[in-house]
Amino acid sequence: MEILKASYEDLPKILDLQKLAYLSEAKLLNNYSIQPLRQTLAELANEFTKNVILKLVNKGKNEIIASVRAYEENNRIYIGKLIVHPDYQNQGLGTNLLKNIETYFANKTYELFTSSKSQRNLFFYQKNGYREFKRQKVSTDLELVYMEK
Repeated sequence: MEILKASYEDLPKILDLQKLAYLSEAKLLNNYSIQPLRQTLAELANEFTKNVILKLVNKGKNEIIASVRAYEENNRIYIGKLIVHPDYQNQGLGTNLLKNIETYFANKTYELFTSSKSQRNLFFYQKNGYREFKRQKVSTDLELVYMEK
């Protein structure tokens, strides 16, 4: 396994992985029209211009099995779409990627968000030092939990 900065050519594979990884979130929310499932390659390419996107590669199979993206604004790092292929979850890969993106943007304040229904995500981020600082009701059935470290 190796963590590398993603290239523009990696974006189609990262988008496919994103859609696979977010199916569990869509099921949890009973909403299959969430943004990560609707995101287009053009939208991801636009994100690529302002985000650092890391990929975790299974070198033996030459496949991208995890990814995370982040960007800096006003001395704050916004982390998004930490994704791990379902077959590789619960092996510490998400933690490894999170630590790598934090190291990439060392000594900053990090911010991310997840759904209030995503108990696994909330536990994961808390275990990695993130604390809730805000909640935002997006719709009657969706509340986002903002966390920082």
